[in-house]
Amino acid sequence: MFPLSTPRLHLTPVTEQEWPCFLRLQQDPEVMRYVSDGRKEDEIRHTFNARLVPWDIHSRHWLCLALRDRQNGRLIGFTGFVREEEDRAEVGYLLDPAFHGQGYGADSLYGICQFAFRQCAIRKLTATVTAGNIASKKTLEKVGFQCEGVLRENYFLGGVWQDDWIFGLLAHEFR
Repeated sequence: MFPLSTPRLHLTPVTEQEWPCFLRLQQDPEVMRYVSDGRKEDEIRHTFNARLVPWDIHSRHWLCLALRDRQNGRLIGFTGFVREEEDRAEVGYLLDPAFHGQGYGADSLYGICQFAFRQCAIRKLTATVTAGNIASKKTLEKVGFQCEGVLRENYFLGGVWQDDWIFGLLAHEFR
């Protein structure tokens, strides 16, 4: 089942080895601008520990994969999904800012979609993006996700209620 591969990436289940990178990204205001307000290290550690739990295709907790460059093994970020229903899951990804704008997000998402649709019998993948996160919107659209709507004042972030864009991709639409 793992590792998953794309032409540029190896995607492997997250291990304790990736904790320093996970913590750094979770504490980076640029990375977390549209994701979460600042959190204490122990809260981040709790989130990370939940992603270390062994995963199989019927799991209802996050599949968290480390993204590594196939040529040099450098850790680029994290991606994964969580089943919301038996045939529907939500995707997510977080990349090191040094790799933003280079197509790695779309590459990782393509690998996740391929795995979810072909091996996990997922019918639909969704993504929730805080309105204004144009980079994430473009990444999703590049892979074929469509904006399905806006949830107004859905997420409290930065002391303000934010709108969320809801994206979806059906298995039969994935190319």
